[in-house]
Amino acid sequence: MYSQGRKDQWIGRIDSLEDRKSFRYHQVIKTENLLTPSCKMQRSSYGMIGFESEEGVRRNNGRLGAKEGPNAIKKAVAKLPFPYDVDTNIYDFGNVVCDHQQLEEAQAELGDFVSLILNEKSTPIILGGGHETLYGHYLGVRKSISKQKKLGIINIDAHFDLRSYDEAPSSGTMFKQILDQDENANYLCIGIQKQGNTASLFETASKLGVTYILEETIHAEGLNQTKQVINDFIKECDVCLLTLCMDAVNSAYAPGVSAPSPFGLTPFEVRELVRWVTHNDKTISFDISEVNPSLDRDGQTAAVAAQLVSEAISAFHRRTKR
Repeated sequence: MYSQGRKDQWIGRIDSLEDRKSFRYHQVIKTENLLTPSCKMQRSSYGMIGFESEEGVRRNNGRLGAKEGPNAIKKAVAKLPFPYDVDTNIYDFGNVVCDHQQLEEAQAELGDFVSLILNEKSTPIILGGGHETLYGHYLGVRKSISKQKKLGIINIDAHFDLRSYDEAPSSGTMFKQILDQDENANYLCIGIQKQGNTASLFETASKLGVTYILEETIHAEGLNQTKQVINDFIKECDVCLLTLCMDAVNSAYAPGVSAPSPFGLTPFEVRELVRWVTHNDKTISFDISEVNPSLDRDGQTAAVAAQLVSEAISAFHRRTKR
């Protein structure tokens, strides 16, 4: 299910061939095969790995196309400025490809690669795919830490994704799967929309002890209260991961998703949330999901996603320089 990183995906404008301060991501990216790596990852390194999957979206009766998201995000990241020093390494470790509806197998393989990246003391940046990407991300983080450690899962999303998985796991079930099987996992969801979740899902969230913040609360009161909730949540955890579903972003800015949100958060709010969470020392990984190029307008959603990826890397990087 694995395909290694491809250099031909990383193209863009060149302002200089020599002045590193003028470089863009495509000029510094290193493509690697995680099965036979030729490099030794370092503390100031970030490993991108895609999850080419829309099987969870299909099972959830969503609009298909998210499978093309990882490569679309990479192409958009490629054009962005790269403001870091020569000791900072960015790797494209390729993609895990979910074919023949083998979602569970693909999630397990993604988890193995995320664990490998973490064990090499590098920071995983996972590019979905449908939001079923998160479950593979979770498997990798949990595999790399002890089962006794409190794992905080912070989700920026319009939806709880706490549906029943009696028939099959999907892009709407991952957090219930985790909370049912992992007594040391805590869940915080930011950006929940009343119009996007049934009363039954709110009841499930309450029964499972989920902490959540409504999108309308953020719009009405700003981010200060949300940041305090995040801080309090992280204090109760040993390790945290951050997952971002692009349908949390207002559809005027992010039309290319399976379930667009006319009352979603602005990119400015999401950017500040990503910065806040990833700058915390307990946060060790980040994923972004639900970019659907087939529904996008002129690559608009992929461009927003790429800039949020770059923001996450910048916040992680500032920690290494403290």
